[in-house]
Amino acid sequence: MTLSGRDAYRAALTELAETDPAIVCIEADLGGKKHPFAEAHPDRFFNVGIAEAAMIDMAAGLASGGFKPFVSTFAPFATLRAAESFKLALGYLGANVTVVAPYAGVSGAWFGTTHHCLEDLAVARAVPGVVVAAPYGEAEMRAVVASAAASGRPHYIRTGRSAAYESFSPADAGTPLVYWANEGASGAACLVSVGEEATRLCLEATEQDPGLAHAHLCYVDNEHLAAAAKDLASRHDRLTVVEEHRRAGSVAEALALLLPECRVNSACADDRWPTEGGDHAETMAQLGLTRTAVLDAAAQHRHHQETAPCTSS
Repeated sequence: MTLSGRDAYRAALTELAETDPAIVCIEADLGGKKHPFAEAHPDRFFNVGIAEAAMIDMAAGLASGGFKPFVSTFAPFATLRAAESFKLALGYLGANVTVVAPYAGVSGAWFGTTHHCLEDLAVARAVPGVVVAAPYGEAEMRAVVASAAASGRPHYIRTGRSAAYESFSPADAGTPLVYWANEGASGAACLVSVGEEATRLCLEATEQDPGLAHAHLCYVDNEHLAAAAKDLASRHDRLTVVEEHRRAGSVAEALALLLPECRVNSACADDRWPTEGGDHAETMAQLGLTRTAVLDAAAQHRHHQETAPCTSS
């Protein structure tokens, strides 16, 4: 059975800890009664309760002692409630701390605005030195967790709640800077997906319009984006970035700055706050993020193809 992103993280970390005694798992009241890491390695599992900033501070201290702490809490609490600790520990100190944040975007759905997070990539990407990843599928999550454990660098890993998707490639294949899910027709506009639901929407869009290209990005911090941008621009000059995030501080904005010679637009969450209940897809639709919105954003490029020079927008 394919695991969701958050369950794949827990499974991968539990397995890695079998051979790496430095790995420590800390959670802010997310563990539940049968957390696999807690059952396998009870002496290295800590549930600190709803004390997210203290959890990251604690992890920084463990990292200074040679441990490899992985901490997990809801995305809004990791990057907004604990923003100062995140900045100082992962950024200023460069502590070897990995923050794994489920419930990103509006995957919390009916939990409401307090548990939605459409700003986390803006916060995490703004902290220098932090590796930022938004893996798609179980295998990609496992590969990102393994890489974080081996790297010695601070990481922020974004995932959803319970949706499970098959990755493009097996975990032992690593995570390429750009995964070309669909090469598209010659001169076609290219969808660029970031995260689980955005990638799902792009796959649905290219199934409906196979002429569209689709590139998936897992790592979206400035360092990795600068390298990925070269590959994107070498193949396509019209990009539609799809992400479950607000436009401000988005990957779309970053790519537009990195690629002034290309036309970059986006399909993302608008500036509204969801005011009604619903499941994940329904909540995304309230914010204007649907397959139709993705196709419409890509279609905008066609209007400029013959009449306008390549610019960012």
